[in-house]
Amino acid sequence: MGGAVVADQKMPLLARLRDILQLRFTDMFAAVPAAAMASISPANPFKRLARVAGYAGLRLLGNVFQPVRNPDQLQGAVWLYVVSANNYDALDFIKQARHDAVLVAGQGKNIGRYKSAVNRLSLRRKLLYYWQFPYVFFGLLRTEGRKAWRFFDFIFYAIGYYEVYRRALRTYRPRAVIFSNDHNDDSRSLLLACRAEGVPTAYIQHASVSVHFPPLSFDLSLLEGQDALDKYHQCGPVRGRVELVGMPKADAFLKEKNLRPQVSRVGIACNVHDPLPAIAEALAFLMQELPELVFTLRPHPSDPRDFGTLRRTLPQLQWSDARQENVFAFLQKHDALIAADTSTHLEATLLNLVSIYYQFSSNPLINDYYGYVAQGLVDQAQSLPELRDLLQRYQHEKPLTHFRRAAYYNATIGTEYESQSQALAIKIIADWLGAYPN
Repeated sequence: MGGAVVADQKMPLLARLRDILQLRFTDMFAAVPAAAMASISPANPFKRLARVAGYAGLRLLGNVFQPVRNPDQLQGAVWLYVVSANNYDALDFIKQARHDAVLVAGQGKNIGRYKSAVNRLSLRRKLLYYWQFPYVFFGLLRTEGRKAWRFFDFIFYAIGYYEVYRRALRTYRPRAVIFSNDHNDDSRSLLLACRAEGVPTAYIQHASVSVHFPPLSFDLSLLEGQDALDKYHQCGPVRGRVELVGMPKADAFLKEKNLRPQVSRVGIACNVHDPLPAIAEALAFLMQELPELVFTLRPHPSDPRDFGTLRRTLPQLQWSDARQENVFAFLQKHDALIAADTSTHLEATLLNLVSIYYQFSSNPLINDYYGYVAQGLVDQAQSLPELRDLLQRYQHEKPLTHFRRAAYYNATIGTEYESQSQALAIKIIADWLGAYPN
């Protein structure tokens, strides 16, 4: 690929919003357990409406009166667009390597512990585009049926991102935009805006991907391994250049694999998809059956639930604060991981932890969501006694080469580039950017 990127033909409004909201209209997303969905989209339509009103008042009107002052020069820079702390961790190495790279997020976007470290794109004018909502809502109601009604709040949130981001691109003319998320509504909006304005785009995978994601459609995509590429081929046609570079964010940690021959410390990762009663039941069972093991629970950083009862019921349980502790730092303190559907399984295996898949919920649509069990990356326990037996087995002997299970997911395992993914990615990005004028 070389020369300037040619702007895509402008998509019709309804088709554009359908593309931006692609993941929200999948059967998988609609089947997320109500308890897990409640924190992002309540089942009660009046509560959804109240949340929309709160968004309009606090975010839309709040943005109008909140000035944006950025510490970095955005004009002509390489933008690293982030929508979460995990995205920041995945892209920060580019900022450290390139003087022309700046971290960018939407105004008001929650980037966790990095909220003050990123530049902001003003969303003040987003309010001007809400005249589109009735047309888009009724149009999607015709094509998506009940899902459009169930997720009218997401439709509301997505309005205006595309137009505001096109304006920002015309104002600052970034050299390129590099993403680490390809399915959130704001990320999709910026991607489509870049294509409309002829701005080059690149993507660096930050976590395991799913066959429910949108088709891969960046000018350059740096994926971790063959697993990701195979899944994206199932999502639809793959656009642009693709390179397999391993996991850049794991480089420093891959040099310090867990070589302890037995399991004595077990981490448990959970998120809002995992029902609290099932988590409590599993912990109580394991801690009673395996009192010699130390257990640590790590809720996802976006998990809003109150774990106070669990803390009081199991005072000997250890805790990891995902808002403060990097996932690799957490894993380095443990010998095994138990979790349901999370890419932490891959990160654990790369560090030579034994990782065990245990489904806390009973939703068949998200069982083995990432395909880790099917591909042999992790062991599976289908009951608490099975989970206990697996841990007991690894208490006696943990393989020293367990990490080799991850080769399908991380293309650099066992090669000269193992733990050198950042350098490989930086070189590919530099060569790619060289095809475009400053």
